[in-house]
Amino acid sequence: MPGYTRTMEKLISEFTKLPGIGQKSAERIVMHILKSPRENAAAISEAILKLKDTIGFCKNCFNLSEGDLCHICGDPMRDKTKILVVESPKDILAIEKSGAYRGLYHVLLGAISPLDGIGPDELKIKELMRRVKSDKIKEVILATDADTEGETTALYITQLLKNQGVKTTRIAYGLPVGSHLEYADQATLARALEGRNQIS
Repeated sequence: MPGYTRTMEKLISEFTKLPGIGQKSAERIVMHILKSPRENAAAISEAILKLKDTIGFCKNCFNLSEGDLCHICGDPMRDKTKILVVESPKDILAIEKSGAYRGLYHVLLGAISPLDGIGPDELKIKELMRRVKSDKIKEVILATDADTEGETTALYITQLLKNQGVKTTRIAYGLPVGSHLEYADQATLARALEGRNQIS
């Protein structure tokens, strides 16, 4: 990169590794940091390191958390008889913004994808089954993505839950097939939750 020092080139290169940040955006960010007071750069750096040091997974549902339990599992006002199953913590953020659901969650941390070497044992499915058996769950709502991997995962979990005496539903997608929950708007998510159907 002509015109940039090695230090600037290194930082620009690091920023381009972030999703949605191209070369030009990375250059603008670096120039902004250079113009800003040193305290601003220190605050950004400290916030990033604190994020890496303090954020882990909830021991109950595997949502992102700063303690043993995430804020949702620790909320006494949530409906403890329902678990909504998602692939990623990002999906929880999208559903929470819709305001249409007040139960608990379970994050699988992925989806079944044999081509990528991801089977049921690589996901948090055993932990889901343990919760269903021990926590008096009445309904499991499957909200995996509407792609091949998400549908395969939902079908697998449905089979496991068949004789567990729990109602199993799949959210009714007002979403295009192949899309992801995190990109859906709030109204679409709210309609999908309200129109969920029981899986026989």
